[in-house]
Amino acid sequence: MIKQLPLSFGKGHKSDVRTQFAALCYRVKNDKVQVLLVTSRGTGRWIVPKGWPINNMTPYESAAQEAWEEAGVVGRPDPRPLGLFSYTKITDDDTDLPCVAMVYAVRVISLEADFPEAGQRKRKWVSRKKAAAMVGEPELARILRDFDPRHWR
Repeated sequence: MIKQLPLSFGKGHKSDVRTQFAALCYRVKNDKVQVLLVTSRGTGRWIVPKGWPINNMTPYESAAQEAWEEAGVVGRPDPRPLGLFSYTKITDDDTDLPCVAMVYAVRVISLEADFPEAGQRKRKWVSRKKAAAMVGEPELARILRDFDPRHWR
């Protein structure tokens, strides 16, 4: 069971919070769990693929769609959320937008070279521990560190 940390909305108010859906993309290789991180387009920070709700898609389908668009992931999303994390999104007009992202596991079947944001992001397979150290959000780090698909059912 993954323990949830308290949320932090920064300077925002709870009525300002927006919801996104995120994909924890993973594979098990040589009995070791690896997760796929991508860089953000703006700052180049390491993140998990995430985005706004998509009309006529479930939250986990939206997460899988973001994994495709941002990382070229063809995968199988699990409909059960792993948890959520909060962060502040800086919009194009430099507005701070408090967000909560619900995280869904996506088992990677294949990685495609040609995907919508291929020229805009880097992607990297890393261990759960290394992924947790690379991301900036403490709640996401906890989810990454604690996730183990071999024991999560």
